[in-house]
Amino acid sequence: MTSVAIVYFSGSGHTHLMAEAIANGASQISGTTVDLLRITGEQIVNGRWKDDAILEKLNQADAIIFGSPTYMGGVAAQFKAFVDAASSVWFQQGWKDKLAAGFTHSSSPSGDKQGTLLYMAINAAQHSMIWVNPGEMSSFLLGKDDGVNRLGSFMGVMGSSPLDMSGKPAEIDSGDKLTAEKLGTRIAEMVQRFKK
Repeated sequence: MTSVAIVYFSGSGHTHLMAEAIANGASQISGTTVDLLRITGEQIVNGRWKDDAILEKLNQADAIIFGSPTYMGGVAAQFKAFVDAASSVWFQQGWKDKLAAGFTHSSSPSGDKQGTLLYMAINAAQHSMIWVNPGEMSSFLLGKDDGVNRLGSFMGVMGSSPLDMSGKPAEIDSGDKLTAEKLGTRIAEMVQRFKK
């Protein structure tokens, strides 16, 4: 058995839907277990994130996929608090040689999401992890209409949904969902290849 952990923060639900799609894609690969580990504001006390159960699941995982909405050109504060808390693992190089990937969402097509993905990749590099990109050409470039990698991101998966202040439940673009599923599948397959 191989294990994939998806650790993420979601403010309005869009990043959560992307995390679920990634989990669905990873779970399609036989012999793969998937943990969805959501960061919440309640885990942050006096500015410090703490959840030993989540850290233990991440320590046991073969791959960790990081997710955060892009707020003001970077990761959400809640996700940053998690990263800071995981410095105790970094000091011991506890995630060394685990596979890593990332995903993000914002309301605009760009929204400087690349900055968020770069932050995640740098964090993974500091942990001596092995970053895996989505491995998907842009459907836009290929003239396809399935929406896969419609935003043309090769560092990680990006999603975009129009800003909606009506309070209705979050929705994500079908192409973004498919791209997220494909990332989950790719990571699960890569973990099995890597462990051989």
